[in-house]
Formats: sequence, C-alpha cells, structure tokens
Amino acid sequence: MPRPQCPRCTRPVERCLCALIPHLASRTRVLILQHPSEVRHALNTARLAALGLSNAELLVGEVFDQLPALLQQPGYRACLLFPGEQAHALVPFAEQNGELPLLLVVPDGTWRKARKLLHLNPLLAALPRVMLAQGLQSRYRLRKAPMPGALSTIEAIVEALNSVEAPNRFDALLAPFEALIDGQIEAMGEHTYQRNHVDTGLSS
Repeated sequence: MPRPQCPRCTRPVERCLCALIPHLASRTRVLILQHPSEVRHALNTARLAALGLSNAELLVGEVFDQLPALLQQPGYRACLLFPGEQAHALVPFAEQNGELPLLLVVPDGTWRKARKLLHLNPLLAALPRVMLAQGLQSRYRLRKAPMPGALSTIEAIVEALNSVEAPNRFDALLAPFEALIDGQIEAMGEHTYQRNHVDTGLSS
C-alpha cells in the first residue's frame, strides 16, 4: 500500500517539506515547462521551485498549445533559459536600461527530454536564449552531473534569479532541496552513500 503523500509538496507525509518552502516574490516571472517523466521523479525540484516563488507557474506536458498566450503576457519579455551558441549571459535589472522584466521559461527534464520539448514547441526554440555563468557546481550530491556546470532545475532558477535580481538573493529556495537530498542520504545509509557517491580522490 503506498504511503500517504502531502498533496502540496507530494512527499511522503512523514517527510513533508512544506515547512521549509519559502514564499519569495520576484520581478522576474518564471514559467517552468515540465516533461511528464519528471512528475514522479524522487527529486521533483521544479515543483519545489514553483511552490516557493509567488511569480511562478508550472505546466506539465510535451506540447503546450497555450504557449502563444503564455509568452505574450503584458509587462514581460520572454526568454528561454537554455545554453547554446546564441545564448547570452543574464544581466542584472540595474544594467538593463529600463527594459521590461523577464518571463524566464525553464524546461524541466533530462537534457534529451528538454531538447525534445524545444523540438515539439517551435515557439520555445525561437525565443531569445539566456544562460547561467560558467563554472557552477551542483549541490545534488546523489547524481553525477552529465556535463560541467549542469544544475538541477531549482538550482538553475535560483542562480538565474540571483543574477537578474541582484542584490536580492533567492538561496532560501534551496532549503527544501537540501532537506530532500539529506533525507535520501539518510534513507540509503551513510555507509552506502560514502561508498557509492563520495569521491575520495584515490585511484584504484
């Protein structure tokens, strides 16, 4: 029989994260487009990000017919948080010369699934792209990053908002993410974690 889940954070009731989820306001509007395969993932960080930001929305699917309306919300200029040759570094509001706040579109899924979302939704692929700073390191201690600088969705959103809305900080959004990781390490046992997930720096 499945364990009872919190209807808000979707974690098992005994490991509910709601008390750690902040309520943060931002000038930037965040639109998270989540691939369906991520919904039941053990670390569904996109949901935690959407719950912690008052100006955020999470949609689940592969083809988003409502994109034209979503991307033309008055008072915002849409851009896609996704690396690429045409991607520009995020610039703080103070340096944007009066431009409208961003509508930051964030695909959520593996790199392969995120690229599929762009392929299936040409409006996404046509958006101006922005990217995070180089050299960032994920706090996700349970999975090796697929490439240098790869972050979980919630980490990417925090880094993007910290860059755009400086000096305001959004690190409080990571509190439930850290607790989620700590809970998984506790469940597997410290010995198993150290053996399988910690790089000792020693060669065999």
